[in-house]
Amino acid sequence: MKKGFLFFTMLVIAGILIACSNDQTNEVEDDDGELKELEVDFDVPESADPGDTIELKASVTYGDEPVSDADEVLFEVWESGHQDDGEKIEAENQEDGTYTLEYTFEEEAVYEMYAHTTAEGLHTMPKKEIIVGDAEAEEKEDESADENDHEEAHFHTEGFDMQFDDSATFSADDEGELTTDITMDEEALEALNVRYEIWPSEDEDDIEWVDAEEVDTGEYTGNYTFPESGTYDIQIHVKDDDDLHEHIIETIEVE
Repeated sequence: MKKGFLFFTMLVIAGILIACSNDQTNEVEDDDGELKELEVDFDVPESADPGDTIELKASVTYGDEPVSDADEVLFEVWESGHQDDGEKIEAENQEDGTYTLEYTFEEEAVYEMYAHTTAEGLHTMPKKEIIVGDAEAEEKEDESADENDHEEAHFHTEGFDMQFDDSATFSADDEGELTTDITMDEEALEALNVRYEIWPSEDEDDIEWVDAEEVDTGEYTGNYTFPESGTYDIQIHVKDDDDLHEHIIETIEVE
């Protein structure tokens, strides 16, 4: 009788353990299936006086969780119109998901800056501007072209190139195709992970992501409906299963 009761008790315990194990597995599967984004809140004051030392702060999250171990957070600062003369400085990791830099703006001018951020296998680079003294913001049209040239000229991988189709026209509320041709040593690159990061030029916090598909060898297309007319910035992220990770920013006009 006692043996029967003991055997029954062991079966009940085993059943409970199996049920608990299944619950844990389901939670892991749910987590793996969840789409998470790398987001950076780049905090910079709008103005300062010459000689002021300002804290630049990037708050990094992946999904809803702060990222305290980003691979890299690098602040790039330059005087407006002179990006090639700027400097890149590694941020200090505060180990709570925030990365900071104390930076002194010596001259009266408009300064611009990126927070280059790499974490969780993703890269993003929000941009901010600060007006120091009585300087006035300059027209951005020519500078936007310079920025694109700067990005194109500084791919990390030798022989790599990507060409965004800037001949396409886009209209508000109509779905349009974003297309990029990607090559290595002038040969089309296949089976890449390509994503388009899209935001209105005047609102860098309003970001949306589009995954691209390889519609032809080395040609990657993503469909997106622009909600309204205006100027948009598009950052094209390219990765493979090894070490390739490149990006470039393009600017388009939506009618």
